[in-house]
Amino acid sequence: MAGIKDVAAEAGVSVATVSRVLNSHPSVSEDARTRVVAAVDALGYRPNAVARSLRTAQTRTLGLVISDVLNPYFTELARFVEEEARALGYSVIIGNADERPELQDHHMRTLIDRRIDGLLVSPADGGSPLMREIAHSGTPMVFVDRWIPGLDVPVVRADGTAAVQDLVAHLHGLGHRRLAIIAGPAATTTGDERVEAFRAALRELGLALPDAYIGQGDFQAASGRRATERFLELPEPPEVVFAADNLMALGALDAIRARGLRVPDDIGLAAFDDIPWFVHTAPPITAIAQPVADLARAAVRALADLIDGRAPLSVTLPARLVVRRSCGERDAPDQRSDR
Repeated sequence: MAGIKDVAAEAGVSVATVSRVLNSHPSVSEDARTRVVAAVDALGYRPNAVARSLRTAQTRTLGLVISDVLNPYFTELARFVEEEARALGYSVIIGNADERPELQDHHMRTLIDRRIDGLLVSPADGGSPLMREIAHSGTPMVFVDRWIPGLDVPVVRADGTAAVQDLVAHLHGLGHRRLAIIAGPAATTTGDERVEAFRAALRELGLALPDAYIGQGDFQAASGRRATERFLELPEPPEVVFAADNLMALGALDAIRARGLRVPDDIGLAAFDDIPWFVHTAPPITAIAQPVADLARAAVRALADLIDGRAPLSVTLPARLVVRRSCGERDAPDQRSDR
């Protein structure tokens, strides 16, 4: 990838002259400007995205690119990010990727061109070339909830492994043996991590996870509906469906009710990502809760440290199981998890 020094060498000018051209400084001669523009075109240099960096001076503005603003988990995360950023003297501009990597890149590019001071991202995929370019540029950036292995970027996330183990043990204790999962996209770390934790927890109890009991979802409701419809058509449907996020759980619930079935009498339902409306379903849904407020605050503080030249550590917080009554529990309270 060409850098500003390569452009200077190609154009036969100094790095300072290249910088002045890129920033439309009036003191550059027309001849030098023409040569720099030609060199930029020839080398494919992209000053706006990275090499011009985020800023020449702090704007006290942070960018937040979330995976899906319609997902209540990310809506709540954005709320607490804005709250913590405001407490530290920052404003926040939010971009909604809608689980689409190309839209994620659009928002990141736009935010950087607006010279934000730092960037919080919940990656929608395994890392686009632009994402990697930004990470390698020294741009202050923190991953929150999801991350991209191999990139030297601080990560603030919840570890749901123990909570998934608790859920599987809980279901096993209720007498359930046929357990299915609606997994998130394998290209995301959370999608892969949750299905592997579920498989490992089943294995510890001597239970298998047949391919027929793995539904491929995309963290959105329609995929949860489709996966559950397929589960219900099996000769031996699962006794419990575990949706790896809340929107897929909503889709699963729609599919179950469309068949005239009842939760938990005919089939149980559990979800990853506890949200407020889970206590208002009939019955209230057993779920794994992430500490959303703590994640948001830790992510903003880590990004503020980076902006100020300090080196923050990655943060991993535990998720926890919240037992309600959607899997055949009889005496569980109808509480919502605390945040």
